[in-house]
Amino acid sequence: MADLDVRPEGRGEGGRGRWNGNRKRRFRDDDDFDRRPTRRRYEEPTASKLRKMLLSIAESPMRLPEDEAKDIARLLEENFEDEEIRNEFFDVFVKLIIEQPFKIPFAGAVVLYANESKPEVTKEALRRVSERTQEFLNSGNWREFKLLLRFLACLQSLFDGDGVFSILHKLFDSAVDLQSANENDVVGLELVKIILLTLPYALVSSGSGLEEQAMDILQKTEIVASMRLPIESLVEAYTGHTEEKPVPYHSIIGLLQMQLQNEAARGWELSCIPRFSKPIAREGEGEDAMVTTPAMHTFPNITIPSPVNPGPTPLFPEAYFSLYADQDVETVPKTTDIAASLLRDALIDTINILDFNRTATAKFLIDLDCYWQPETFVKRATPFDKLRDVAGDKSTWKPEDMAVDAVFSQIFLLPNPEHKLIYYHSVITESCKIAPAAIAPSLGRAIRFLFKNLDVMDLELVYRFLDWFSHHLSNFEFRWKWTEWLDDIDRTNMHPKKAFIIGALDKEIRLSFAKRIRATLPEKYHPLIPEGKDKDTPDFKYADEQTPFSVEGRQLCSQIRKKASEDHIQETINSIHTQAADAGIIDVLVPSTDAFVTSICYIGSKSLSHVLSCIERSKERLLAIGPQSELARRQIVASVVEYWKDQPGIAVNIVDKLLNYTILSPMCVVQWALSDHLGAGEALSESWIFEMVAGTVGKVTNRVRQIVAARLQKGLPEEQVAMLDETLAKERDAMRALFKLIDDAVRAVAQGIANTFIEKEGSGELSAEDAALIKAWGKRWQTVFIRKAQVEEAVVGEEAVEAKVKALNAEPVDEENGIMEATEVMNGEDDMV
Repeated sequence: MADLDVRPEGRGEGGRGRWNGNRKRRFRDDDDFDRRPTRRRYEEPTASKLRKMLLSIAESPMRLPEDEAKDIARLLEENFEDEEIRNEFFDVFVKLIIEQPFKIPFAGAVVLYANESKPEVTKEALRRVSERTQEFLNSGNWREFKLLLRFLACLQSLFDGDGVFSILHKLFDSAVDLQSANENDVVGLELVKIILLTLPYALVSSGSGLEEQAMDILQKTEIVASMRLPIESLVEAYTGHTEEKPVPYHSIIGLLQMQLQNEAARGWELSCIPRFSKPIAREGEGEDAMVTTPAMHTFPNITIPSPVNPGPTPLFPEAYFSLYADQDVETVPKTTDIAASLLRDALIDTINILDFNRTATAKFLIDLDCYWQPETFVKRATPFDKLRDVAGDKSTWKPEDMAVDAVFSQIFLLPNPEHKLIYYHSVITESCKIAPAAIAPSLGRAIRFLFKNLDVMDLELVYRFLDWFSHHLSNFEFRWKWTEWLDDIDRTNMHPKKAFIIGALDKEIRLSFAKRIRATLPEKYHPLIPEGKDKDTPDFKYADEQTPFSVEGRQLCSQIRKKASEDHIQETINSIHTQAADAGIIDVLVPSTDAFVTSICYIGSKSLSHVLSCIERSKERLLAIGPQSELARRQIVASVVEYWKDQPGIAVNIVDKLLNYTILSPMCVVQWALSDHLGAGEALSESWIFEMVAGTVGKVTNRVRQIVAARLQKGLPEEQVAMLDETLAKERDAMRALFKLIDDAVRAVAQGIANTFIEKEGSGELSAEDAALIKAWGKRWQTVFIRKAQVEEAVVGEEAVEAKVKALNAEPVDEENGIMEATEVMNGEDDMV
């Protein structure tokens, strides 16, 4: 085979075949033409190009948004007759308006420039937007309605007559009607808020000439905006039952009214809203083109439904929350400046709309300065101490402060944030990863401000801050300047700042382990993390011979571990009952329950799945305890907490699971926490007690809301409706009883009339400082749970449910789905989830 010549015939050794000579040469020099295959040049489809241009508008600092808008308008005009391109463009266009609020003025600019030579573009945009606006208005989706109305306001200069002001007057008339029918109505306030947020964009778009109409609307809205509803006192971020509040209370609507009046006095500068050069319509081409008046359009006919649909989400008065406002160095707009509300509104809408993508949300927040008028903000990541050097009247607003302020306003939104708190945590984390040099210093100042004002902050917000703080540190190696708080370590455990530190360390240990957390702290903090927290498996108290019923306790532990028969376990329990009766214990189920539950906790201490497995195997016996003895049922909670006393977070988690199994009732958990464990009121300062009680209340209220949701399904048969009404009445009464139990317990502490409090204060066991602090804790607890009770009454009370039932319309019904969902709720399949 080695001698076989496989070279092609006619290609000798001296030839210039392709196997020798110039190998890279494929064609002869004397070829008459280039035979290389030509690569077809790829051209992106116009629809795809328009989509990309529209979605990326204003994102690049290298191009002026105005030029981008003109390019989009030009390309759209050239391809407007293509139905496929037109439909795809406007589908994306409407979605952009309701999903990316920052870009609404730029979307308006596209239509303004397209209107120069192609008024049909404006007509199509108005048709699409008005249809969706009417849909959202009819369904009560107020945020989407507000954003689409804002887009229409950005086109004010293209409308004949009053334009967007015509619907603003209609909205105000509806708001007045709602307020007249019910002085506590919140939907009317929402309509007025939408009016006030729309005005600035309409004025900027129109240029001039509508100031009188704006003032007319402001005069009308002043009466509604100045009203204060009773529940507003419960949504204040800073209460503290003292006048020393770091920031005074401002309702969103009242603040907007005041800011717009101030702006009117300054001649409607509205300096933060993006502005564009006026389009010039021309006829003809080249030098012969003549300037003409841009085509004008009739404002779309949008009808206000009667009655107004309150929408799927309960509405409550909103308070303006800021960490940086009205300070010596102005890093965010003052509360008297309309920019504070305009920027905040666009920010929180962006945050809440894009909850499905925290990375995209964080990117929008970091790029905040791209979407507003140039020089609205200082350069990103400008050090705080350099702001005093900013020359003249230039802005000192930091975009990162605005972004952080907006996220915290949602974390601290009362009564409830729109999304789970973990989402807002993750947005801050992602922002730190994208721009650490900009965001980290702002967060540091925020943490210091909040910690400084812990004692006057609403208690529920304190625990939201605690949860975020510990979670955030866990994402950044638990690093914090703990030395700043060394002086607070010497305070009594009742002091809010000392209690916060203890709670934060406990949360950190849950997210890591005690040894690692201790290593991140100055030595002075180490006593707050006792050695007991280092143990993965706490000691089994029945291993000590001195413990009562130690023999039976060890025997029960062995039987449960070996999955002994129920008869053998019952023999051991009977032995405990006999000894307890001989010792004079009235309820013999209490010591036997203690031994049984402690054994389950010891065996299941390796992991949550281990303890759940033990609970599953012993479920029937545990369920049988409650009907026999309420004291024994509360002993289940006591035994779990006692075993996990060094890691109470695990105890709270296990109690939560026992509630899901209905082994424990919500009432018995709260009775244990606020009666058996309350002491003189010291327990109210423990973060895990608040977590346990608030979590238990949350399960009860969620259950009632599920029943209400099932009751509002269409097409239910009468017998199903009757059963749901009966169940709802029963569960609602139980919820009210639970709130009353909490209120009675914490009110007694707040007033200093709880029995144990009186005893300890009289004996001198409680110092005057601790007694005052305990009373303050009682008042703060009381404020939180009064608010929660009032919120639930507004959502699931008789009047609220009756109004929702009356609002059901005669749309086509899905009887099968409605009956199935109602049946699931009736069967408890959604209970305690």
